[in-house]
Amino acid sequence: MPRDIHPSAIVDPEARLGENLRIGPFCVVGPEVTLGEEVELISHVTIAGRTSVGDGTVVYPFAALGHPPQDLTYAGERTELSIGSANRIREHVTMHPGTARGRGLTQVGDHNLFMAATHVAHDCEVGDHVVMANNATLGGHVTVCDHAYLGGLCAVHQFVRIGETAMIGGLTGVENDVIPYGLVIGDRAVLAGLNLVGLRRRGVGPEELRTLRNAYRQLFTDDRGAFADRLLEVAEVYGDQPRVMEIVAFIRERGQREICQPAVAARR
Repeated sequence: MPRDIHPSAIVDPEARLGENLRIGPFCVVGPEVTLGEEVELISHVTIAGRTSVGDGTVVYPFAALGHPPQDLTYAGERTELSIGSANRIREHVTMHPGTARGRGLTQVGDHNLFMAATHVAHDCEVGDHVVMANNATLGGHVTVCDHAYLGGLCAVHQFVRIGETAMIGGLTGVENDVIPYGLVIGDRAVLAGLNLVGLRRRGVGPEELRTLRNAYRQLFTDDRGAFADRLLEVAEVYGDQPRVMEIVAFIRERGQREICQPAVAARR
């Protein structure tokens, strides 16, 4: 199929367009935009700046991609927004490029679903197979790892890391890093256990689930000794368990935020 560009769309002649794409009514595509093959802009989509959209991504009405970030330090630097392949970007989604103070790049992976009115701020890094439900918001410099699920109306603070297959409850404010496979809920996020549904969907069997739960309890619900000592013990006992060790490595890596803890541990 040749390119299908509606007569009402405004596409800068300098924009780089892949084959077999469709640009619907009243879309605006800027001069430094790159659209891959079989991209579809349904209608009323605006894409600006140095923005690339990967093959097979579909963008729904009134999404705004690549416009200047909502950062008072931004002074028009030539930063970028990179969106991968096979994403579904629903109505009123906003994604902004990076900043000079950050990585200069906002990066979104493949096969993600961004439901209506979600926001990806400057310098964020979103992995693959991520779901952001309606109105979920990422502050600047947030990292979201593969297969994470962010519930509706949640808000993630700047510089927070969300681990692989983690789940964020709806209406939750996330101020601290969320471990891989963790489940956080509450007005201000507290760790409420493991994302067992997500793990089962990933094909994790009962034996490995028991191992993960035992390691989780030893780390987060056992009140004996300091957290650092329990982390060392878990690493020694479960050194042959890749998913447990992924949690250990995530904690040891230490970002700019603390690790989200259960409510009782957070009060101690």
